[in-house]
Amino acid sequence: MTHQAELREKLVAAGAVAVLVDLLHAKDEDTLYYAITALSNIAVDSDGRDALWSAQAKLVTELLQIMQVHKIKVQAQVALTLRNLASDARFQRAIVQSNGLDALLPLLQSSYTALVVAAAACLRNLSIHADNEDPIICAGLLPELMDLVPQADQPELQCHAIATIRNLAANNGSDKQAFIDAGLFDRFRMALESTDAQPQVLCELAAAFSVFALNDQLWRPVVELGMCHLLVRLLRCGHTDTEYNACLAIGSLAGKGHPEAAEELMRLWPRGLREGLARALTLPEYASSNVRPAVLWVLMALLNSRRAAVCKVLRADSQMLDAIESIGVSHVPSLSTSTSASWSLLPSFFATKGKSDEMATSPAIADCKTDVDDDGICGFTPEAQRMRSLAAQIVALVQDTD
Repeated sequence: MTHQAELREKLVAAGAVAVLVDLLHAKDEDTLYYAITALSNIAVDSDGRDALWSAQAKLVTELLQIMQVHKIKVQAQVALTLRNLASDARFQRAIVQSNGLDALLPLLQSSYTALVVAAAACLRNLSIHADNEDPIICAGLLPELMDLVPQADQPELQCHAIATIRNLAANNGSDKQAFIDAGLFDRFRMALESTDAQPQVLCELAAAFSVFALNDQLWRPVVELGMCHLLVRLLRCGHTDTEYNACLAIGSLAGKGHPEAAEELMRLWPRGLREGLARALTLPEYASSNVRPAVLWVLMALLNSRRAAVCKVLRADSQMLDAIESIGVSHVPSLSTSTSASWSLLPSFFATKGKSDEMATSPAIADCKTDVDDDGICGFTPEAQRMRSLAAQIVALVQDTD
């Protein structure tokens, strides 16, 4: 019955939550399993989580105790229930404060894949809450998560681990040395270089690098360890979500204003970067994609850092310059050629949200949210007009620079 939203609402209204929580004391393993499954399904909906919150103290404690002593099937279902509960910020903190991280650690170390996946999915949601970053790291979970990143034969597991690390890294104000010490870049390089990497994994990796590139401690190793060429490879992978996130990472690195970042990207210009950017500007299938405005942002960031060098290569590249000009010709306002003014026109869709959650969209199947909006950037939307403005600025800068 709890597989249907309408029936879940009726059960909650009839007081089923209290009954199901009481069944967590059941001695029969099957009864216990189905009670936990029903609670997990109720936790899919925000209204259901509101009802479960009224019993959260008892509910969370009971679930964590069950997860430590029962069979694998029940343990995995408890972890998935905690994952659904952790779609709510209140439960994210409550689970951690109830020593939930200590209970999840053995599951991450299990030889049973189902347990590891369930625990990683739960951690993904717990990591969304900024106050959970330090507890997760202090609990010793970071090295375990790092070890999951290169496991190309388990793409779902990879996605959960990568997204969790990304969430933890999104707080730019905290010390990230623990990430480096835990082998962040070695593990991510292995995953990126794997010939078996699945598209969804590459998308998560690109999104993670878009966060690393913003962080004051993590962007420099990306450059110094020679990982920019891997981002350039993602820029040409043929999957728009991945390419968009790769653009965000490359643009953020260029926008740092540090010579070494700009120099590395310009070194890669003839080694794939130009090709990746040009594809998004010229191919018709990118006309309504958010990759195209992200490419313009990359170009503007490079112009801010290395104007003379970028202007030189663009003036010599009629195909790319004509493509940029064609985007900017339609009724754009008079634009200043000051690069400082150009940054004020960067639209909000260039920003990465940083956090990534694992939300159950149905009782049976959990679907990973992405950071890319479904709507294309086209027509006469404000986003399209700002994209035209940015394109026109790039052309003006290139043409006006001696």
